[in-house]
Amino acid sequence: MAFTLEQLSDLECIRNVAKRYCRGVDRLDEAEMKSAYWPDATDNHGPFNGNAWEFSAHCMVAHLKWRSTHHCIFNHTIELEDDGTHARGESYNLTFLFQKDADVLDTWHGRYLDVYEKRDDEWRILERVCVHEHTSSREVDPMEIDFDAFRQGGFDRPAAGRLLGP
Repeated sequence: MAFTLEQLSDLECIRNVAKRYCRGVDRLDEAEMKSAYWPDATDNHGPFNGNAWEFSAHCMVAHLKWRSTHHCIFNHTIELEDDGTHARGESYNLTFLFQKDADVLDTWHGRYLDVYEKRDDEWRILERVCVHEHTSSREVDPMEIDFDAFRQGGFDRPAAGRLLGP
């Protein structure tokens, strides 16, 4: 299928929505996370099922038990609707969560099933369902490297209002 320039732009804008969500939750930046959702959006995230902006606020507290998190989106399939203002998506997600008070790595495998909506030339998530595939926890041993010379995972967390880059 050949895409128009507008469709290519729409697809990239939707991919950026998914990236803003991940960066927002990983950096504990509530405004960034909310920017991925419309104010009236819903998120069914397992134990939390409700307004997506309330879910964003919930994550800012719930994710404090990890010293860092890494939401990684892989295959991201997007289907644009013919009306030009709606799309559906499925993205595969692998999240690494390092416990705050132990050398334990929690890993989450699943998918995000999304409905996107374009309002005033801006795309955001209107509805999200989080699908769980697998979780695991395991103790991890640090690499044999002088990692103290690196800035640590909490260096830019929370990152509210922080510019990208160093």
